[in-house]
Amino acid sequence: MLLFLHGGGYELGSVRSDGELAARLARAGGMRVLFPEYRLAPEHPFPAAIDDVLAAWRWLCAEQGLNATSMAVAGDSAGGGLAVALLVALRDAGEALPAAAVLMSPTVDLTSSGASMTERADQDPISTPDMLRQFASDYLAGADPKTPLASPLFASLSGLPPLLIQVGTADLLLSDSERLAAAAAEAGVDVALQTGEGLPHVYQLLLGTPEAAEATERIGKFLRARVR
Repeated sequence: MLLFLHGGGYELGSVRSDGELAARLARAGGMRVLFPEYRLAPEHPFPAAIDDVLAAWRWLCAEQGLNATSMAVAGDSAGGGLAVALLVALRDAGEALPAAAVLMSPTVDLTSSGASMTERADQDPISTPDMLRQFASDYLAGADPKTPLASPLFASLSGLPPLLIQVGTADLLLSDSERLAAAAAEAGVDVALQTGEGLPHVYQLLLGTPEAAEATERIGKFLRARVR
């Protein structure tokens, strides 16, 4: 089972925007997929989204009787941040972790402190620094932006399952992926960072492009090797 968490700055997104990607990744990994539509800001700020994701995971384990080792989690953008937050929350609660996680351009630092927020501002065709800061502000609603379950870059990453991180270089959030990969490796996590030169934020969504096809194939291979 693949638990897929959509992006959209914690304010946007649904099965309509990300459902095709979720289904494609699940097919590539030979898995079924569950796509929860978690509550969105600003009406439902932090921690509503992570609370909903935790509830979905626990439903799979307790109500559906699935073994954690037969599951993986994947997410893009804000969904990637939620995926890491889910892993951290489960570990801290002493609960079983999924076998692996796939993170596509994950949002893991709501302080917007990454170097790429300025260095890539003229390359990113999708996001602007002001837009990302507004999404973060709306989601946090006054919470500390370094709160680990909101910005899991600042969490302890020890004990997490294998991670596959994919990101394009024409992405304001490039530094989120780079710093997350470095922190995970330092914590002893099995992590692979795959960087697409000149590719935009969540380029995996671009169905029909060779870049999305290659990313899908790599994700499928990663999942098949780790999920039993």
